[in-house]
Amino acid sequence: MAGHVLVVEDEPNIIEAISFILSREGYRVDSHGNGVDAAEAVRARAPDLVILDAMLPGRSGYDILRELREDPQTAALPILMLTARGQTRDRDLAERAGASRFMTKPFSNAEVLEAVKALTRSTA
Repeated sequence: MAGHVLVVEDEPNIIEAISFILSREGYRVDSHGNGVDAAEAVRARAPDLVILDAMLPGRSGYDILRELREDPQTAALPILMLTARGQTRDRDLAERAGASRFMTKPFSNAEVLEAVKALTRSTA
C-alpha cells in the first residue's frame, strides 16, 4: 500500500481524476467536498497526505490550511494545495499558510503523481 490520500475538493471530475491516478499506483484515496468541516475530516481520517483545493464551499482552503498547521496533530502533515488561480499572490498565500507544495489547475496526471510520491516519500 502506497499510502492514504484525502482529497478535499468540490469538483467531482477533479476528485475522480485524482482518485483514478492515485488508486492505480496503490494509494487509498478518500474525498471530502466542502470547506466547513474539512479540518475535522482530515483529523478523523488521518491521511498520509492531503490534496486541498484553495476555493471550497463554506470555507477557504487557505483558512483550512492555517488551522491544520496550528494543530499539533496535523502540523507536519504534507499538504498539496490546488488552485485554479496561479498568480504569484496565490502561491505566496499558500506558502505563508504552510502548503508543502502548490499546483495550479489544470494539472497533468504525471505532475500530480510526482508531487504525491515526493511528498509521501519525505514523510515515510
